[in-house]
Amino acid sequence: MDRINALFPLWAILFSALAYAMPSLFVPLKEMIVPLLGFIMFCMGMTLLPKDFKEVVRRPKVIALGIVLQFTLMPLGAYVIAHLLGFPALLIAGFILVGTAPGGTASNVMAFLAKGDVALSITLTACSTLLGVILTPYLTLFLTQEVVEVNALAMLMSIVKIVFFPVALGVGVNYFLCQKVEKVQRLLPTLSIVGIVLIIAIVVALNQSKILEVGAWVALGVVMHNTLGLVLGYFLSKMAGFEEKIARTIAIEVGMQNSGLAVALAAKYFGALAALPGAIFSVWHNVSGSLIASYWGSRSEKEQEQG
Repeated sequence: MDRINALFPLWAILFSALAYAMPSLFVPLKEMIVPLLGFIMFCMGMTLLPKDFKEVVRRPKVIALGIVLQFTLMPLGAYVIAHLLGFPALLIAGFILVGTAPGGTASNVMAFLAKGDVALSITLTACSTLLGVILTPYLTLFLTQEVVEVNALAMLMSIVKIVFFPVALGVGVNYFLCQKVEKVQRLLPTLSIVGIVLIIAIVVALNQSKILEVGAWVALGVVMHNTLGLVLGYFLSKMAGFEEKIARTIAIEVGMQNSGLAVALAAKYFGALAALPGAIFSVWHNVSGSLIASYWGSRSEKEQEQG
């Protein structure tokens, strides 16, 4: 399973290519985007226990820095980049939704590979996911009100249904049926990857006619946005006085967004074109995350051998 999971970017690219070549296979599945995301959030919940939130009390300054960077650096970065590249209104809205989304679940795996602080990564993902229930719709409203209309309350209720309830249910199942859940926990990342790959393929199929026109520019914006999060997340953490392990973790957590949520909300409230930035981000942040995690991980191993 680990080998299959490690090839996630390849699966995403292959299914994106298939969806582009044969959109009729995936367009009929467009109503499945929200249920698929709810399932992914449920899988995330089943990897968490109430004790995972104790890190908030134990290390409040680190958690606070990660959350503040998540919900300031990434939304503002998305706003600036989208306008800098001259995106049309719907793409601006979709791009900003990527920026206002909470941290992505794949960040926990990348933190492990980067020899970061996995417990901190899990806590940051969980906290940003819960805070995102309120912050994502209202930050989106604040940053997009000049280009599109946003029903923030309706978006909040959607996030409650497709994020909060599934995550809470997953945590509850893991808490009360811990021994049974342990038997299937190794399958959860793979099931989540299947869900994300399907979501990406559906969005690509829905935008097949427009990808040649805007795809390259959106991809450029995604690379800029993700790089901004990784680089500034790392250096701002170091400037704040935190050790290397924590800086790596915060960088990965800030740079990797829950782009699946951005896709689902964009498709529901703005249309298929607005979901394109999230779909491309889903592929790219796993590629960049894998590369930087491998670099940091190998560097740590060399330092240990030399030490």
